[in-house]
Amino acid sequence: MSNLDFDKIKQAAEGYGEDMNKFLRDIIKTYGESCGEKERVHRIKEEMEAVGFDEAWFDDQGNVMGYMGTGEKIIALDAHIDTVGIGEIENWDFDPVEGYENDIEIGGRGGSDQLGGIVSAVYGAKIMKDLGLLSDKYKVLVVGSVQEEDCDGNCWLYIIEQDKIEPEFVVSTEPTDGGIYRGHRGRMEIRVDVRGVSCHGSAPERGDNAIYKMADILKEVEQLNENDAEEGTEIKGLVKMLDKKYNPDHYEDANFLGRGTVTVSQIFYSSPSRCAVADGCSISLDRRMTAGETWESCIQEIADLPSAKKHGAKVSMYNYNRPSWTGLAYEQECYFPTWIIPEDHPVTKALAFSHKNLYGDNRIGPDAEMEKRSARPLIDKWTFSTNGVAIMGRHGIPTIGFGPGAEDQAHAPNEITWKQDLVTCAAVYAALPTVYVEGLAE
Repeated sequence: MSNLDFDKIKQAAEGYGEDMNKFLRDIIKTYGESCGEKERVHRIKEEMEAVGFDEAWFDDQGNVMGYMGTGEKIIALDAHIDTVGIGEIENWDFDPVEGYENDIEIGGRGGSDQLGGIVSAVYGAKIMKDLGLLSDKYKVLVVGSVQEEDCDGNCWLYIIEQDKIEPEFVVSTEPTDGGIYRGHRGRMEIRVDVRGVSCHGSAPERGDNAIYKMADILKEVEQLNENDAEEGTEIKGLVKMLDKKYNPDHYEDANFLGRGTVTVSQIFYSSPSRCAVADGCSISLDRRMTAGETWESCIQEIADLPSAKKHGAKVSMYNYNRPSWTGLAYEQECYFPTWIIPEDHPVTKALAFSHKNLYGDNRIGPDAEMEKRSARPLIDKWTFSTNGVAIMGRHGIPTIGFGPGAEDQAHAPNEITWKQDLVTCAAVYAALPTVYVEGLAE
């Protein structure tokens, strides 16, 4: 017989509301962009120790981790603890590092994306211990992962491949607007290079202008994003992957996740001077990938563009090797696979069961957010990318999403999160492992 009392879990989470609010304010103030999270890592470790974690440490890459319990299976709660920069300070109505707090919300860079996640995860684990929910069947691993904004999933590649930690499943605590998210599109970072021949700008006909060559390619990249996939369309749009004809094995998942996209994010040139024909031009492409697309297929579709062939374009993928705050660099290709967990997977069902017994079958949240939240199903998907690209995308470890805050607050000025979400998520996290290991949702 299960010892799971959902009312007690809710009461415990509500009782820790003020502690969670204070913790979130503290870690917002310990400012930490990617590769600069040192102070924040130490503050999180301190909180883990204070609330009674059985073990707390940070690894050689700088990810902060803590175990609650000593059971056999590892169930992990992941929250990346780095943030993007402030951006244009004139766009902020308050100090993004000092932040603010009122009765309903907490403001500051990282509030939704996604420092609230580590707060709810730490206190969700504490509730498990307080209520005697831990058993010899599982232990909970809470991870404050680094460098996600720089290279999503790189932290978990290191945790799985070098720390040799492989959980039974992982909950991503990225913001989900009160929903349960079971996947998202993948992405990759592509570079296209073309070469020309320089000459004096007074006689451009003597040279071969690389920028003009790239201009041809740029228009065709745009067509990939904008065109339809009809028979007479020469450059068929990426929307084709939603069609069974072009994507027979994955079109249903593609329609759930949404079509792939491509956009030019950067452009570079080389030229002897401002009075010369450019002899080199390069672009970066942000490619979002739906189900059925691979890094090989995405590289090939750029290489196959008529102008890319005509101008001898070189198409390649970027690599990432920036050192973490500890000085360790863990190199990988800038490829972040699409992933999706089935709606009837035991992990999905366990999280939905936990939510149903605590809060019902629909999204909940602060009044100001409910018009947006109530229009969406409880089980859905992210628009952006998460560490799930490595956990499930590369390593096949089941991953599910449920986290405080809102996607549209990510990377935006005047970023906020909601106190109610912190409590809701802590309660669901506390119930989930017992529901899963005891098979209560089956």
